[in-house]
Amino acid sequence: MKLWTGRFSKEIDQKTNDFNSSISFDSRMAQEDIEGSIAHATMLGQCGILDPAEAEKICQELGRIREDLQSGALEIDPQAEDIHTFMEGELTRRIGVSGKRLHTARSRNDQVALDIRLYLRKECDALCGQLRELLGVLCRKAIAHKGDVMPGYTHLQRAQPITFGHHLLAYAEMFLRDVGRIQDAKARMDELPLGAGALAGTTYPLDRELTARLLGFARVTQNSLDSVADRDFCVELASAISLCMVHLSRFSEEIILWCSWEFQFVELDDAFSTGSSIMPQKKNPDIAELVRGKSGRVFGDLMTLLTMLKGLPLAYNKDMQEDKEAIFDAVDTLKMCLTAFIPMVDTLRAKPEAMRRAAAKGFINATDCADYLVGKGLAFRDAYKIIGSLVAKCIAEEKTLETLSLDEYRAVCDAFDEGVYDAISLERCVKGRKVLGAPAPENVQAQAERILARLEKGE
Repeated sequence: MKLWTGRFSKEIDQKTNDFNSSISFDSRMAQEDIEGSIAHATMLGQCGILDPAEAEKICQELGRIREDLQSGALEIDPQAEDIHTFMEGELTRRIGVSGKRLHTARSRNDQVALDIRLYLRKECDALCGQLRELLGVLCRKAIAHKGDVMPGYTHLQRAQPITFGHHLLAYAEMFLRDVGRIQDAKARMDELPLGAGALAGTTYPLDRELTARLLGFARVTQNSLDSVADRDFCVELASAISLCMVHLSRFSEEIILWCSWEFQFVELDDAFSTGSSIMPQKKNPDIAELVRGKSGRVFGDLMTLLTMLKGLPLAYNKDMQEDKEAIFDAVDTLKMCLTAFIPMVDTLRAKPEAMRRAAAKGFINATDCADYLVGKGLAFRDAYKIIGSLVAKCIAEEKTLETLSLDEYRAVCDAFDEGVYDAISLERCVKGRKVLGAPAPENVQAQAERILARLEKGE
């Protein structure tokens, strides 16, 4: 059944129908379509637009359709034009003319705008739940490794000493922001578009606020044209998901590096690695690589939405049917990546000894050595130059700052004394970085506990 056949004298071409149909992807909104229709029928009955008994009959049968879909007793017809057509057709088949009255004061334009908001609200909650699970894993692992020294990098060159726990919590901060962005996107989509009709509202005396309350919306939309033309909320959610995928991709890149023989900072559990068909020694970080690769797919979804919208006049245009596949794919991809990524990180085994060896060989305590001279009264720029010359000497002679003798230190600056060895101890270097946000172990502990406390509150 087509909802628009009255105007036309012949059936639509089958190939054109297949091209026009959206049932293959919008059928996932079946529950939301029923939820919205029950609220709409309830409102029509309470406003006297439909007979209350007939409205109740519609709602009860919609409930039975929902149960039949959930049990498998009813299957969605793949030949239907869209989920809205299928639902109305099934309802009419079951209760006759009363089913045809459900669409009173409603258009598929405001109906689909409602369904996708209802669907994405739930998906926002699901994504935030997964991200909170990942945050919990990161915080617990950070506490366990709050004192394990590793090199921090700039330009992928060893730079200054940090701890593995501190590094993990850097990603925790990113994922916290991702939760906030998804929550912000959800808050802005929390508006009821139903009642906007095709584009100009309706002459029926609707109570849109009642429908909003029935569906749990915070407010109603204020302009009927914008109500059916708006897909900003899809773009905003896709943008938040894209940035989250950037963070997962960056983290994956580091895990891939850390797993390599050149680093050996971590080892992945066998359950989250694969081997080679020809090289028996290989243990490949395929999960991390796939997450890194799938980020590009999500960026493509965002670009699809932006490009689809950029030239559209108001109000609804068929182009907007392209919104669902893009945003659904972005949501599905992030959920799938997190499903694999969370246990991969949880079972990841850190190798503190390898991290400590890398830190010792990288002159990452050079800044602390310069700060030691500043404490002796030298200007930092002079101290910087002195330590630079000592590093050059160490490189030439295959030594480290820790293995230089006091005589070698004093040969370039007589301000050095035995205290220099305490000043350049990697553990002391890390513990001395107590400024808020720095990697001192107590800071890592406090940061992790703050995040865990927020998770406990559901923030």
